[in-house]
Amino acid sequence: MSRNLSPRPSDFLSFSASLSLLFVSALSDDSSKKDSINSGNHPSSRSNTGSMVAIILLGILVAVLLSFFLFKLWQKKRREEQYARLLKLFEEDDELEVELGLRD
Repeated sequence: MSRNLSPRPSDFLSFSASLSLLFVSALSDDSSKKDSINSGNHPSSRSNTGSMVAIILLGILVAVLLSFFLFKLWQKKRREEQYARLLKLFEEDDELEVELGLRD
């Protein structure tokens, strides 16, 4: 009974989602809201925070898409290597047959 310990794409997705939630919660600090209310710059502070969250989410999306593309590229390369190994395994070896006297 063996267990496959290789990471699945869903593991990576859940990790990246939890990491993004951590960043969003860190950006929504209550102290900045108190300062903006006292200074009267409430709307500009909100738009600044919103753009910062959008930039971070866009960065995370790009990182996830890049990792997905690299994973698919690695998977294709691995599949080609396995296919080449399979072909090599079943290819006819004329020299060996001649040495063993199975063929002239």
